[in-house]
Amino acid sequence: MTPSFACLSSLWPASEWLVEAQLERLLDGLAIVEPRWLYLMLAIGVAIENFFPPIPADTFVVFGAFLSVQGRATGTGVFLATWATNTASALVNYGLARRWGRDVLSTRTGRWLLRPRQLERLAALYNAHGSKIIFASRFLPAFRALVPVFAGISHLTFWRTALPIAISSAIWYGVLVVAGTIFGRNWRVIVEALNNVNALLLSIAGVLAVFLAIVWWKTRHHPADGDSIDEGSD
Repeated sequence: MTPSFACLSSLWPASEWLVEAQLERLLDGLAIVEPRWLYLMLAIGVAIENFFPPIPADTFVVFGAFLSVQGRATGTGVFLATWATNTASALVNYGLARRWGRDVLSTRTGRWLLRPRQLERLAALYNAHGSKIIFASRFLPAFRALVPVFAGISHLTFWRTALPIAISSAIWYGVLVVAGTIFGRNWRVIVEALNNVNALLLSIAGVLAVFLAIVWWKTRHHPADGDSIDEGSD
């Protein structure tokens, strides 16, 4: 393993929020990374969020903006590397779910997670409002990784999925890169602002998650579903 990738693990804080000690550690680690690897490392860090939501993609975007102020990267390069890979990895999740999602939901475990009638309602919701749901969800922690999967399961068309993902990610990452560039020499300002924004977004996501859990529970039983998850076999 090269020194560049050996320090990649140090880029992943234990939480969604940045703290000064973590940021100082991470910037020190990036100082020894060869410039040619920086964009790749930022891209990988951002892409992983779509498969493992606890990885904070915003962190990598802000780090890239800090590096652009130091002359180790460019703001345009950071934006393109993080936006393109995050969008592409979200669409990979969408494609996998579109191809195999309903097969998984036809198993015993899958039917426990989402009953047939619930799947019908989900598909109807996405076909009516899918693009708006995807656009809004891309700003919320955790939901930004899950919603493309539901779009795939609902068989939402590619462009109705890809465009809102690309546009919302471009807006969010563009704001982070510009803010990081403006305040890059006083990074404590953007760290505090990002922590506050993330706390607000996480609160919104939490309230929405509770609401959806209640809806999921109330819609679990319907005569058309036979009221049993044991029918059929895996």
